[in-house]
Amino acid sequence: MTALDHPTHSVAAGTRAVAVVTRVATGLRAFLRRMKNRRQINRLCDLTDHELADIGLRRTDLLVAMRSPMSTDPTAHLSMIVRERLSTEEGARRVC
Repeated sequence: MTALDHPTHSVAAGTRAVAVVTRVATGLRAFLRRMKNRRQINRLCDLTDHELADIGLRRTDLLVAMRSPMSTDPTAHLSMIVRERLSTEEGARRVC
């Protein structure tokens, strides 16, 4: 058996380093995307209540989404709020 038959520690260390860099880069991209989405929600706050209603939102929806933890994407939270409202409204339409 030769030394080349075994992976060396430097190869394993290099693989770990690449994995760590990949995870850090992925986390950084996700963080930057969440910050961009927060800025976009802030821009939605500039719309009037009528304009928000046209796209199916309420001002309170924006406030709730912005109060979500920094570790979550506020647009995902906003989407969940709108889906729940639509589901509730669909159920009310079927009853009446």
